[in-house]
Amino acid sequence: MDTHRLTRRAFLAAATTTALAAAAPRVNAARVVPRKLSPNEKMNIAGIGVGGMGRGNVDACAVTENIVALCDVDSKYAGGALAAYPKARRHTDYRKMFDAEGDQIDAVIIATPDHTHAVIAMEAVRRGKHVYCQKPLTHSVAEARALTRAAREAGVQTQMGNQGHSSDAIRRCREWVQAGVIGPIREVHAWSDRPVGGDPWSDFPIMARPKEKPPIPDSLDWDLWLGPAKKRPYHPIYHPMSWRGFVDFGTGPLGDMGCHILDPAFWALDLGQPASVQATTTHYEPEISAETYPRACVVRYQFPARGDMPPVALTWYDGRLKPPVPDGLPADYDFGTNGALFIGEKGFIRHGSHGAGGVHLLPEAFAKEAPQPPESIPRIPQTDGAHERDWIRACKTGEPASSNFEYGGALTEMVLLGVVAIRLPDRRLEWDGAAGRVTNCKEAEELVNPPYRRGWSLEG
Repeated sequence: MDTHRLTRRAFLAAATTTALAAAAPRVNAARVVPRKLSPNEKMNIAGIGVGGMGRGNVDACAVTENIVALCDVDSKYAGGALAAYPKARRHTDYRKMFDAEGDQIDAVIIATPDHTHAVIAMEAVRRGKHVYCQKPLTHSVAEARALTRAAREAGVQTQMGNQGHSSDAIRRCREWVQAGVIGPIREVHAWSDRPVGGDPWSDFPIMARPKEKPPIPDSLDWDLWLGPAKKRPYHPIYHPMSWRGFVDFGTGPLGDMGCHILDPAFWALDLGQPASVQATTTHYEPEISAETYPRACVVRYQFPARGDMPPVALTWYDGRLKPPVPDGLPADYDFGTNGALFIGEKGFIRHGSHGAGGVHLLPEAFAKEAPQPPESIPRIPQTDGAHERDWIRACKTGEPASSNFEYGGALTEMVLLGVVAIRLPDRRLEWDGAAGRVTNCKEAEELVNPPYRRGWSLEG
């Protein structure tokens, strides 16, 4: 198969001491300057991938802005959105949409499967369009770096779709940590019931590649759906629901939920780049592990000291695996289905996912006596679609959105390094964040910077 990846020279562009500050690979900068918007002007927005989560993102923006175009490779799956916005111009290929729409669109929402996020978002950035892209921002670490740098150089306003980052809860969590309410933190444990819990599309298949070759539905452009992924026959198990479980298309439970559940720790503790990551998994059959993610895994990150903050061991559990109950909490403590626990010298911080359920100090006696620092981080109005509206505000004012690609790209990179470890279990991967490479495992290189199918590229 004739494939290529971002060049090593591009990927090793420049050294950095903080996550993604300067180490992104250089790809072609924007060709079009974004149109200047006034605060009272309605934006013209296009939705790309509107059959699932994209419909909700579009609906949130439609409250105040114009939805002028919709693009989806499957007209049947996207039928609800197409019917809801009959005046929006319809497209199948996002590249042809950009050519046809030109300056008639100011911004795009991208909610396609993970493996096509980067190629679509990069094209939007090149065209000078503001971008809202679902999490994880990209399918690979190299893509995250490339897209972050390109968006910065283009001057477009961006937002990754980890909506909990616009919540009050994550702000309170950072305020508590930065004020030292629970003391120095050296351990964080995070967990998710997925892939065996959650929504139907999170019940990932654990299987080899299907052998059957059913006909492609008339409503679906299968080649466009594949995009930069390896060529393979159509099968309904991939689209529309279970693609997240296949390594060529999704990023598994960690990629699915990590940008939500690990977000508070990443921000509050200023984690940046890990020094190492390793995973243990339930996979044992090579034919299956080459195609799909495991039923359950544990991923262990090690982060070095940051300023006056001590090193942190962050452990991720999925597939209904849970952390050990630490001393100081009841022996039968209920962790619930999704969340994280910060372990400090004085007490604990516990939160759920997506900002839901708030953030809590533990144990209860400590929470009653703990000092409460003042609110120091500006809040985002907690209305429906708060995260999308924060992006709209950024597009009109030029002040960055809460999870813009500078932040969202760095968070995605950390999460996806864990996904690399899941693909290469039972070994410690040592990470050089400045160089953007695993230093002790050649097999990791293609997973950090994977090849694209012929005809697809980020480099323009």
